[in-house]
Amino acid sequence: MIQQHSRIQIEACFDDGLEVLKYLQNHPIDVIFLDINIPSLDGMLLAQNISKFAHKPFIVFITAWKEHAVEAFELEAFDYILKPYHEARIVTMLNKLEASWQHPAPGSAVPSRNAPQTVNLMKDERIIVTDINDIYYVEAHEKLTFVYTRREAYVMSMTISEFCSRLPEPEFFRCHRSYCVNLSKIREIEPWFNNTYILKLRDMDFQVPVSRSKVKEFRQLMRL
Repeated sequence: MIQQHSRIQIEACFDDGLEVLKYLQNHPIDVIFLDINIPSLDGMLLAQNISKFAHKPFIVFITAWKEHAVEAFELEAFDYILKPYHEARIVTMLNKLEASWQHPAPGSAVPSRNAPQTVNLMKDERIIVTDINDIYYVEAHEKLTFVYTRREAYVMSMTISEFCSRLPEPEFFRCHRSYCVNLSKIREIEPWFNNTYILKLRDMDFQVPVSRSKVKEFRQLMRL
């Protein structure tokens, strides 16, 4: 399916985790399709090693083990596909994978990554690869972070500071200790008490506050 539905060139195939690790130490690659139940060094331990590389390839897990999805997310896996899978699911993943690369100039060796355009979100033990611009706002709940798109809410097991570090500036602004907002989704800026603001978002009823300590920076960003 990789050969049929993408322009990705397959460089090597292995059935042993240690052999994969040895190969990767001398052969920089862009993506690895990885099972979990493999000999010598299982897929999750292999991914943990890969996450420490200076050049980190995308990791796509394709496995029957759904209970490792959260751990895969913490390693920033590109996707986590459960067996048995449908061909359409593979095609969608391959399209997103290719869209995450710049096309190389003629004569260049390997493609290089763009600035991140997607972020991995968790839903029912699945990793949902989400376009960053689909996120409207982010809300802190103690050590959890709620992420809101137009139609969905996702719960992330990390602090809001950790999650917001994955979002590009200045598109996303930490407007309050408990909120981060996508500035492109603001529909209306309403003055509030103590010279602060309430932000009304497109397609949503929820209003995001701007704290007093963030007003000056917000005004500069929005040219108020």
